Amino acid sequence: MHALVADELTKDYAVGFWRKRPYRALDRLTLTVEPGEVFGFLGPNGAGKTTTLKLLMQLVYPSSGRAELLGRPAGDVAAKRRIGFLPENPYFYDYLTAEELLTYFAGLFGYDGAGRRARASRLLDEVGIGAERKLQLRKFSKGMLQRVGIAQALINDPELVILDEPMSGLDPLGRRDVRTLILQLRDRGCTVFFSSHVLTDAEALCGRVAILAKGRLVAEGRLTEMLAFEARGWELIVANVDLRLAGTIGNRARRIIRIGPDRYQLELPGDSPPDQLLGELTAAGARLVSLNPIRATLEDFFVEQVAAARDDAEGRRL
Repeated sequence: MHALVADELTKDYAVGFWRKRPYRALDRLTLTVEPGEVFGFLGPNGAGKTTTLKLLMQLVYPSSGRAELLGRPAGDVAAKRRIGFLPENPYFYDYLTAEELLTYFAGLFGYDGAGRRARASRLLDEVGIGAERKLQLRKFSKGMLQRVGIAQALINDPELVILDEPMSGLDPLGRRDVRTLILQLRDRGCTVFFSSHVLTDAEALCGRVAILAKGRLVAEGRLTEMLAFEARGWELIVANVDLRLAGTIGNRARRIIRIGPDRYQLELPGDSPPDQLLGELTAAGARLVSLNPIRATLEDFFVEQVAAARDDAEGRRL
């Protein structure tokens, strides 16, 4: 049994004022997600990610096609009890505290008084909400509200968690905490399906990904197997580098930028691993600050896909 199935899932909206015309937000999406995996659903803003998640949760209904969650049709009440969901922009009653909100949601799933409070307290600990849990939600920042939203998605110990942009509004520490939490869910056997427009989130978490552009699935598989996202170069930032040493490495870098005293950013070509140069720099007393691959962005990938499709269509007309 698949954890999630979309089969030719399509959604059309009528847009316009006087003379409405159809707009296809999602075009025949077909994919499957296996139990226990972390699956990334990637695409830029407006690609159709949120529409897909709303269709899966039956917040809107498809124009055609079907979806299944945990072996049951989307919208099945029994299946929904086993699912957690975080919308893109969660809204909670401003005058409840985080603790009161989670206790309320736990009650909706049938937990008793002591069980509700214990469950709420544990989940707030897991998402990093401490003494702030006693504050009204109207006093929370966007990042703190996002943490509370993730906690409410887990209140029923779901088998499948669907998260729409779970990193939105989080600072670097918050992003790290959410990544750790997602991996912990995977280790418990929970399936996690999350949308994002950031490649690094998927690289850090996902077994497989699907990439959406203009409502259409343009790629699916492991990011490491997608040649379009191979490293095209390396960005190396080092400190404790004097001018003389910087001059000796100039011919091996595409570009050298002096960030500050004794601190440089090097752009290295992708055809030569940075290990040797990094070893020479550290042997000379330099200190590594960061090393990051330079690769195409999702937007670059989509532009290439659209251009390829246009060229293919023109070739067929000729």
